Amino acid sequence: MLHRIILLLLVLPSLAFAQMTPPTVAARAWVLLDVGSGQLLTAEQPDQRIEPASLTKLMTAYLAFSAIKNKTLTLEQTIPVSEKAWKVPGSKMFIEPLKPVTVNELLHGMIVQSGNDACVALAEAIAGSEENFAQLMNKEAARLGMKNTHFENATGLPHPSHLTSVRDLSILASAIIRDFPEFYPIYSIKEYTYNKIKQPNRNRLLFIDPTVDGVKTGHTESAGYCLIASAKRNERRLVSVVVGTASDSVRAQESQKLLNWGYLAFDTVKVYSANQAVNEFRIWKGKENMLKAGFLNDFVLSLPKGEAEKLKANVVSQQPLMAPVTKGQTVGTLQLSLNDKPVGEYPIVALDDIPEAGWFGRLWDAIRLWFKTL
Repeated sequence: MLHRIILLLLVLPSLAFAQMTPPTVAARAWVLLDVGSGQLLTAEQPDQRIEPASLTKLMTAYLAFSAIKNKTLTLEQTIPVSEKAWKVPGSKMFIEPLKPVTVNELLHGMIVQSGNDACVALAEAIAGSEENFAQLMNKEAARLGMKNTHFENATGLPHPSHLTSVRDLSILASAIIRDFPEFYPIYSIKEYTYNKIKQPNRNRLLFIDPTVDGVKTGHTESAGYCLIASAKRNERRLVSVVVGTASDSVRAQESQKLLNWGYLAFDTVKVYSANQAVNEFRIWKGKENMLKAGFLNDFVLSLPKGEAEKLKANVVSQQPLMAPVTKGQTVGTLQLSLNDKPVGEYPIVALDDIPEAGWFGRLWDAIRLWFKTL
């Protein structure tokens, strides 16, 4: 009987079937993520804890979007500006204590202008204080699987315990794209004016590459120049995270290099459609004798360019498989290989509910199973 099913992260450059050598990147750490498949296509120090600087604002935005979705905030709601928000150091959208500002304006000031003041105002509106908000940030990071992340503030201002990793940042960026498509277009806005002050988006790639539609820059003296960039070309979306570069221009150049390589070197392939039967398994003591197994969502992989036709599959089922079985229950494993090299093992699930048979059907199958084991 198969007791454990292992889900492997794959197509890292160390795997033997990766055909094209990843580019050399002038940065402290980086990853390139295929959002459709969830795979890292290349990475350097993906789990090293680094200072996120203003990339922190992705989590502040995620919680603000969640609050709007849950109707604890509205876009039109006016927010009072505290003295703390007004005086916070670093980049600003220039809100003022005697001038209430809307949530919508704060979102644009935080995302386009990278305003630390906007972050603090939003944090106080959502959680009462920035300290309480940081606790929510850490709770959400844990839920998203950001294993190397701890937040101390809503802005990204330096703190010894305010740390993350480039892998975790790629998880967060893809979560925003996936969970809040109605808000994600804000990240592509090239400039924003508030309080009669116009500021450009610091993401240079928005002005260079028309397929880039986000996401966020960051910079402190200790963190260096950082950029999370996302591009969508022919329905494929990639996210790059580059941290610790020497300048604004270098972070854009190195991010562009990674994105271009990812599109050139890999295809995103839909291996199975949602609810498509990968295989049928014999099921015992159920109202049906056969169970269709597959994936509840489209199962896609990033594979080296032109190699998809060489993918080979082997299916292993849990045996004996006994009713009742509920839709979505893990019932087997899909083992994939390419050019005789393992790609990974993926859990496949029941595509239908199979209730227990009546007493006679269960008895009959019990007798058959007894003879089968002799």
